[in-house]
Amino acid sequence: ANKMARGIQKIQSQQKAAQKREKSKGGTSQKGAGAAAIKVVCQSCRAQMVDNKAYKIHWENKHPKLPLPSELNA
Repeated sequence: ANKMARGIQKIQSQQKAAQKREKSKGGTSQKGAGAAAIKVVCQSCRAQMVDNKAYKIHWENKHPKLPLPSELNA
């Protein structure tokens, strides 16, 4: 009798797992959120940044010999 109870439990568990998979079909990808966060692209190397502050830090570290772009002079 004990083996049969486990068999029923197994079937219920599989059904529950299938429902859970069906429910979370949308996925947990954060690609869209990441793309939405990118607002600035470096003119020199095409690196992507979230804001002008990060862009200025990037520019000063990666391109110290080049003049600051006009959008960072503000």
